[in-house]
Amino acid sequence: MASVDIIIGTVYGSAVLVAETLEEALVKAGHNVTLHEDAELADLDQSHFWLFVTSTTGQGDIPPNLVPLFETLREACPPIPEVRYALVALGDSSYEDFCGAGKKLDEQLQELQAQAVTDRLLVDATETLEPEVPALEWLKGWMEKI
Repeated sequence: MASVDIIIGTVYGSAVLVAETLEEALVKAGHNVTLHEDAELADLDQSHFWLFVTSTTGQGDIPPNLVPLFETLREACPPIPEVRYALVALGDSSYEDFCGAGKKLDEQLQELQAQAVTDRLLVDATETLEPEVPALEWLKGWMEKI
Protein backbone atom coordinates (compact mmCIF):
# COMPACT_ATOMS: atom_id res chain seq x y z
CA MET A 1 0.00 0.00 0.00
CA ALA A 2 0.99 3.67 0.19
CA SER A 3 3.24 5.64 2.50
CA VAL A 4 1.38 8.51 4.15
CA ASP A 5 2.86 11.46 6.02
CA ILE A 6 0.35 13.11 8.34
CA ILE A 7 1.43 16.69 8.97
CA ILE A 8 -0.12 18.23 12.08
CA GLY A 9 -0.65 21.88 12.98
CA THR A 10 -1.86 22.09 16.57
CA VAL A 11 -2.12 24.41 19.54
CA TYR A 12 -4.25 22.58 22.12
CA GLY A 13 -4.15 19.00 20.82
CA SER A 14 -7.42 18.58 18.91
CA ALA A 15 -5.57 18.23 15.61
CA VAL A 16 -3.34 15.54 17.15
CA LEU A 17 -6.40 13.51 18.19
CA VAL A 18 -7.86 13.80 14.68
CA ALA A 19 -4.50 12.84 13.13
CA GLU A 20 -4.17 9.79 15.38
CA THR A 21 -7.71 8.67 14.50
CA LEU A 22 -6.95 8.98 10.78
CA GLU A 23 -3.61 7.22 11.29
CA GLU A 24 -5.37 4.26 12.89
CA ALA A 25 -7.81 3.95 9.98
CA LEU A 26 -5.02 4.22 7.40
CA VAL A 27 -2.89 1.59 9.16
CA LYS A 28 -5.91 -0.75 9.33
CA ALA A 29 -6.27 -0.29 5.57
CA GLY A 30 -2.64 -1.40 5.11
CA HIS A 31 -0.90 1.95 4.66
CA ASN A 32 2.43 2.90 6.22
CA VAL A 33 1.87 6.11 8.23
CA THR A 34 4.21 8.61 9.87
CA LEU A 35 2.98 11.48 12.07
CA HIS A 36 4.83 14.82 11.91
CA GLU A 37 4.12 17.37 14.65
CA ASP A 38 7.09 19.60 13.81
CA ALA A 39 7.47 18.92 10.10
CA GLU A 40 10.07 20.54 7.95
CA LEU A 41 10.09 20.21 4.18
CA ALA A 42 13.33 18.20 4.32
CA ASP A 43 11.53 15.63 6.52
CA LEU A 44 8.79 14.97 3.98
CA ASP A 45 9.13 12.56 1.09
CA GLN A 46 7.44 13.98 -1.98
CA SER A 47 6.63 10.47 -3.21
CA HIS A 48 4.50 9.89 -0.08
CA PHE A 49 0.90 10.99 0.26
CA TRP A 50 0.64 14.10 2.45
CA LEU A 51 -2.34 14.41 4.78
CA PHE A 52 -2.57 17.72 6.63
CA VAL A 53 -4.56 18.13 9.84
CA THR A 54 -4.45 21.67 11.21
CA SER A 55 -6.24 23.84 13.68
CA THR A 56 -6.41 27.61 13.36
CA THR A 57 -5.13 30.07 15.93
CA GLY A 58 -5.52 33.81 16.45
CA GLN A 59 -7.01 35.60 13.48
CA GLY A 60 -6.87 32.68 11.04
CA ASP A 61 -3.20 32.04 11.72
CA ILE A 62 -1.12 28.91 11.16
CA PRO A 63 -0.32 27.10 14.44
CA PRO A 64 3.25 27.84 15.64
CA ASN A 65 4.48 24.27 15.11
CA LEU A 66 3.44 24.41 11.42
CA VAL A 67 4.77 27.92 10.68
CA PRO A 68 8.31 26.82 9.67
CA LEU A 69 6.96 24.38 7.06
CA PHE A 70 4.40 26.89 5.78
CA GLU A 71 7.05 29.61 5.42
CA THR A 72 9.36 27.23 3.56
CA LEU A 73 6.52 26.27 1.22
CA ARG A 74 5.73 29.94 0.63
CA GLU A 75 9.25 31.32 0.31
CA ALA A 76 11.66 28.62 -0.80
CA CYS A 77 9.84 25.68 -2.33
CA PRO A 78 9.85 25.03 -6.07
CA PRO A 79 6.67 23.65 -7.66
CA ILE A 80 5.76 20.20 -6.30
CA PRO A 81 3.30 18.77 -8.86
CA GLU A 82 4.22 15.20 -7.87
CA VAL A 83 2.83 15.70 -4.34
CA ARG A 84 -0.66 14.34 -3.75
CA TYR A 85 -2.42 15.52 -0.63
CA ALA A 86 -5.61 16.04 1.37
CA LEU A 87 -6.34 18.50 4.16
CA VAL A 88 -8.49 18.71 7.29
CA ALA A 89 -8.94 22.18 8.79
CA LEU A 90 -10.32 22.63 12.29
CA GLY A 91 -11.93 25.89 13.33
CA ASP A 92 -14.82 27.73 14.92
CA SER A 93 -17.32 29.46 12.63
CA SER A 94 -18.05 32.11 15.25
CA TYR A 95 -14.69 33.63 14.26
CA GLU A 96 -14.32 35.74 11.13
CA ASP A 97 -11.35 33.74 9.82
CA PHE A 98 -12.99 30.30 10.15
CA CYS A 99 -10.43 27.57 9.34
CA GLY A 100 -8.07 30.27 8.08
CA ALA A 101 -4.92 28.22 8.63
CA GLY A 102 -6.21 25.28 6.60
CA LYS A 103 -7.42 27.55 3.82
CA LYS A 104 -4.05 29.36 3.64
CA LEU A 105 -2.16 26.07 3.59
CA ASP A 106 -4.42 24.61 0.90
CA GLU A 107 -4.03 27.73 -1.26
CA GLN A 108 -0.23 27.57 -0.89
CA LEU A 109 -0.15 23.91 -1.90
CA GLN A 110 -2.32 24.68 -4.93
CA GLU A 111 0.02 27.52 -5.88
CA LEU A 112 2.89 25.02 -5.78
CA GLN A 113 0.89 22.72 -8.13
CA ALA A 114 0.44 19.96 -5.54
CA GLN A 115 -2.53 17.71 -6.37
CA ALA A 116 -5.45 17.59 -3.93
CA VAL A 117 -7.23 14.23 -4.23
CA THR A 118 -10.40 15.55 -2.57
CA ASP A 119 -11.91 18.79 -1.32
CA ARG A 120 -10.55 20.02 1.99
CA LEU A 121 -12.64 19.24 5.04
CA LEU A 122 -13.63 22.16 7.26
CA VAL A 123 -14.65 20.98 10.74
CA ASP A 124 -16.63 23.50 12.78
CA ALA A 125 -16.24 23.31 16.57
CA THR A 126 -19.69 24.91 16.95
CA GLU A 127 -21.24 21.90 15.21
CA THR A 128 -19.24 18.98 16.62
CA LEU A 129 -17.46 18.26 19.87
CA GLU A 130 -15.60 15.31 18.34
CA PRO A 131 -13.82 16.52 15.18
CA GLU A 132 -12.37 13.06 14.59
CA VAL A 133 -15.87 11.74 13.72
CA PRO A 134 -16.48 13.83 10.57
CA ALA A 135 -12.79 13.55 9.67
CA LEU A 136 -12.97 9.75 9.72
CA GLU A 137 -16.11 9.73 7.56
CA TRP A 138 -14.43 12.13 5.12
CA LEU A 139 -11.35 9.87 4.93
CA LYS A 140 -13.44 6.79 4.24
CA GLY A 141 -15.03 8.61 1.29
CA TRP A 142 -11.77 8.94 -0.65
CA MET A 143 -9.14 6.69 0.99
CA GLU A 144 -8.99 4.43 -2.09
CA LYS A 145 -7.39 7.35 -4.00
CA ILE A 146 -4.20 7.18 -1.92
